[in-house]
Parts: sequence; C-alpha cells; structure tokens
Amino acid sequence: MRVSRIFTDQPLSPGGEITLNEATARYIAQVLRMRPGQTLRLFDGSGVDFEAELVRCDRRNGIVRVVRAASHEPLPGLRLHLGIAISRGERMDLAIQKSVELGVGAITPLFTNRSVVQLKADRLERRLTHWAGVIRSACEQSGRSRLPELHPPATLPEWLEVHTDGLVLFHRAERSLADCPAPGETLNLLIGPEGGLSESERELAFAKGFTAVRLGPRVLRTETAPIAALAAIQVLWGDFR
Repeated sequence: MRVSRIFTDQPLSPGGEITLNEATARYIAQVLRMRPGQTLRLFDGSGVDFEAELVRCDRRNGIVRVVRAASHEPLPGLRLHLGIAISRGERMDLAIQKSVELGVGAITPLFTNRSVVQLKADRLERRLTHWAGVIRSACEQSGRSRLPELHPPATLPEWLEVHTDGLVLFHRAERSLADCPAPGETLNLLIGPEGGLSESERELAFAKGFTAVRLGPRVLRTETAPIAALAAIQVLWGDFR
C-alpha cells in the first residue's frame, strides 16, 4: 500500500510532534480519510523523509508524531536551474510541475520582451504563492524530499547578470544537445516565451556565455520545451543515466 507523503514547512526531527495547518488537516481527514494511528510520511524540503503517526485529525487541525527518519534523498550530480518566461495560467503550472518531477533544482520565472503576461504587486504575490504550491505538490507526488528553490520573477537581463553560461533553446540553432560537451555540476537552462526570445535577448544571452541548442526539427510550445529539454539533459548528463 502506498504511504501518503505530505510537505510541511515546520522543521522535523524524530520524537517531535507538529500541528498541521487547516488545509493539510482537511486533506488528510477528508481526501485521504486517514484515522489516528495510521502512518504517513512527512518531509520539510531538507532532503529527508520522516515516518510519522497520525495522533489526531479533523477538518480544522491535526497532530502528528514524528517517529523516525525513513529515507534520505542524495544531492543531484547535476544541479539544474531553469529560467523560463512566464506564460499564461495552466501552461506555466504545467511547465513548473513537470520540471520539478524531472529534477530541476531551481526555477526563476522571467519577464521577457515578448511576454504576454504582466504581473504586478498583489497579483504577482498570489502567483508566487500558487507556484510554490505547485512545486510542493509535485514533490509530494514524485517522491522528492528536497524542495526546489523558487526565485522571485526577474527580467531577463537581471537573471543573466547572475546566471552566466548555460543553454538557451532556439529552434533554428545549428547545435543539438547531443553536440554539447558535458556540463559541470550546475547547468542553467533558458527558455523563452511563446514566439521565442527576441534577437536582442538571444544576443545578450550569447554575450553571457549561453549556447543556443535545438530540440529536433519541430517548434515546441513554451510549456513543452522544458519537459523535453530537461528529460534529454537528464538522459545525457543527469540521473536518467
């Protein structure tokens, strides 16, 4: 029987008890229909899964007792940082969700010249909170114990000031992923919006050490591109080998 995994932002240690927030307690009580005495797994994003016992739970709150450390997630051999142009609604959610499942270590949503989504002030905060929830849920589902970092949205020039060298997807590039040398411990991957990065943005990325690569003969949607690219990268150099 599959043991349910639940994320908590509270630090975990064997022997301790934690109080679940209302949303988590309601999920355990109403969706999972768990009862006191049943076992679940908790993780706090630090890389360790803990076995825990449900002490009490109803629609409003719950208490679990942490029993022991159950498993440790090793550090990845290749740390992947995804800089991706912000796309609309479910497309961005899908890109983030699948990137987490495919092992990305950090994500930065980017504003680019051709971005069609404009997020300001409170709306931006709501989207960040929503994307953080997508990341947590993807970790719960995929078995990841280390929570990928979600960086605040930035403009492309701002991101390139910090993240130099990497790969940028461009469907007319001469080089494929298979033509690229193996990266070191970290790889930055840049993916533009629908319509692609502008020529000036590509030139800026090239000036910062990025290499243009293509993913076959087809033009991929902005939500499909990170899935295909990350899967190929993991096969070539990462933990799919």
